[in-house]
Parts: sequence; structure tokens; C-alpha cells
Amino acid sequence: MIHNEMSRRRLLGLGLGLGAAASLTLAGCGGGSDSSGPAAGNGGKDYTGPKVDLKLWNGFTGGDGEIFKTLVNQFNTEHQNIAVSVATYQWEDYYNKLPSAASSGNGPDIAVMHMDQLATFAARGVITELDDVAKTLELTEGDFAPTVWKGGIYNNKRYGIPLDMHPLGFYYNKSVMEKAGLDPNKPPTTRDDFTAALTELKKSGVQGFWISPFQFTGGMSFYSLVNQFGGSLFDAEVNKATFNADPAVEACTWMVDMIKQGHSPSNVGQDAEYLALKSGKNAFTFNGIWQINDLKKSPDVQWGVAPLPQIGSKPAVWANSHNFTIVKQRANNANKVQASKVFINWLSEHSLDWAKGGQVPARKTVRDGADFKALTEVNALAPELDYAAFPPATPGLGEVLTTFYNSFNEAVLGKKSPKQALDDGVAKANKQLEDNRKKYGS
Repeated sequence: MIHNEMSRRRLLGLGLGLGAAASLTLAGCGGGSDSSGPAAGNGGKDYTGPKVDLKLWNGFTGGDGEIFKTLVNQFNTEHQNIAVSVATYQWEDYYNKLPSAASSGNGPDIAVMHMDQLATFAARGVITELDDVAKTLELTEGDFAPTVWKGGIYNNKRYGIPLDMHPLGFYYNKSVMEKAGLDPNKPPTTRDDFTAALTELKKSGVQGFWISPFQFTGGMSFYSLVNQFGGSLFDAEVNKATFNADPAVEACTWMVDMIKQGHSPSNVGQDAEYLALKSGKNAFTFNGIWQINDLKKSPDVQWGVAPLPQIGSKPAVWANSHNFTIVKQRANNANKVQASKVFINWLSEHSLDWAKGGQVPARKTVRDGADFKALTEVNALAPELDYAAFPPATPGLGEVLTTFYNSFNEAVLGKKSPKQALDDGVAKANKQLEDNRKKYGS
């Protein structure tokens, strides 16, 4: 059912405070001696050694999980000396389970990880550097979107090879637009267009753009607009939170005004804004790319999807990315490491089928291909790669981002003014950032 799918997808974006749990058991995960001698391989191009069994962990519990397993089975068929077995967990359970499993020697060889988790797990020695993979395979920023490629780096070292990018998109109900006299094939792209459309919708009795107070999806929309208005959540060194500066206050005020001006009800329930779009009660919503496949299962809904309209001074959008990582072992097996690199490279090159699950491929050659362009709706959000606003690579950032989202929640629910809510949030976030620097030694 859709509620289960959306609950699962809520864990796509951020660790939601998982950094603290991870930090309890991460120290000392890193590697013992190599027990297997020189590896038969060349950094990921191929593997010619003895057969190895690889364990791979991921959190793909929905329809994307079946697509992922199909790709793994294809890889196994094509590589007789590598057998990859897949273990799938809920993302929250997965991130809590991985550190202790790695430190006890029972962890996976390969782990799929969200970009915003890489720094935390790298800082605690759970995952290994992958610069040699990028070098040997001659992978560069030009092979990917720069935003995604740079997101795999922590302390000037690469820890993730990107598989995809999943951003917010702008969903619109064509039937509701048409009833209000709007062109259903021309969704608004600017602030003026958006305001004008909402005015016409209101005249027809429709509250056109519901503001969710929750991280999914109001908080992520706010994250996008802070960047659109020229702001940022943190300073360049991520030593101080800055989401109470003028651009963030302006963005938050704009969203709160949607409620005050009657374009949104107050106190919108979790996922109610999306369900309202499907049922024709509103016209517009910002939501994740993962909703495309759900809407395709709803033939009675006339809908479209486009990049977020530019409400601020520049385009920007919240996004995250799945990355492949290699987990450090208590006794490293060089053959397994080499075979893992072969798998990572292979799946990155074969990510077209993965895109069908509702993801923008990170690999440029796949995005540029005619087959991906034929995936009309997913391809419509591919341009957002160029200006996606990913969280900075800083250990323990999950708890701080939760504080950011909670501040937005207080403003939208009218508990505090936007400025007061963000000021209070920044004060708490700065303390968390200071604690993280002590905890992670940076």
C-alpha cells in the first residue's frame, strides 16, 4: 500500500539521528592483515582470481529491491568467479546494524549507502577509501554529475561510487489545473507564475499548494528554498549553522504565508499533501522522484512532473544519492576487495534498469542514452542534477539536520515565528556541531 511505501521512502533522504547510534560501535572496525595474498585483478576492470562469495547489504525494501536483485543476478550470471548474495533491511535498521556487524567481522563486503551517511561511516573506519577504483577505472567528474561526484568525498578522499540521484520534483494535477482555467501542459516555472496559478486555483475553490510541517516533504521543500533564496544551512567549514540568516527566514516566511494566504490548510498531516494531489484536492506538491512509479499505478489521475519552480533567485533542489561502498574487514581478503570493485563498476555501467525504479542514473553515459530519455517522467528531473543541493560531507550531520527540520515544523505549525524558530534551531544545531567535532575528532 502507498502508506507503507511512503514510510519506507521517508528513510531515503536522511539518517534521522542515526549518527549517534553509529558512533557507539564504529571505532576499531578497520582492517587487519591481508589473509589472501596478492589479488587477481586490476582495480575493478576485471577479476581473474579464484571464486569468491560477496555479501551485499542494502535498504531497497520496495519495488526497487526487485529491480536491484535482478541486476545482481545478471552480474552473477556473467561472472562465474564472483557470487554476490544480497541482504535487505529497512534503512533505519540497516544503518544501526552495520557498525556492530562490521566490527565483529559479520558485516557485508559491499554496502549501499546514502551520500549523507558516507562521512560518518568513513570517520569511524567502517568503509574504505575508493580512490584507486576511480583512478584505475579512469572515472572522473566528467563521467558523472559534478554534484554527485563531489558528494562521495570526505577529507579529500573518495569513499563512495555514486549509483544514482533522487531529488524532489514538482508534481501537478492536470485536471485540477484545467478546471481553474490553467493550461495543464504548462506548469509554473517561476515565482510569479506560481503565485498567479495559486490565485486562480483559489478563485475556483482549491487550496493549490499544501505545506507539510514534516520533513517529508515540507522540510525538504524548505531545504530546497533556502538554497534557492541564496542561503545555506551551514558555513563553508560546517562549524556554524546559518539557517537563521535572511535567505532562510525569507524562504520559511514564504512557505508559512502559503497557509496565511489560504493556499494551504494548517496542520497538514503526514503525506496528506501528496494524497490530496492524487484525489484532486490540490494542484501542486513538491515530492520525491520515487512517487513517479506510484502515480503510474493510478490511471485515473492526470498528472505531470517537472523540476521545482524557481521561487528564489536561483534554481536549487534537495536531493540525495545512493553510493556503493566497500566495508573494512577485520581480516581483509584482497580478492574479495578486487571482486567488489568489479561489481561496483559493472552495476554503475548497467544502471538504466535501475532508473526504471525511479532514480536518475549518476553515470553520464547512461543518462545521455536514448533508452533513459525514453523514461519520460524520470528523465524530466535529470536537469536537477546540475543544481542539486546535497548535504555537506560532515560526520554526525543527521542529528543536526533533524534540528533544522524540527525548527521548520515549529514555524509551520505556528508555534513560533519563522525567525524565532530558526534562531532557536541554530542555537541547538551549533551545540550539536561542536559536540560532533569532539566526537569525531575533527
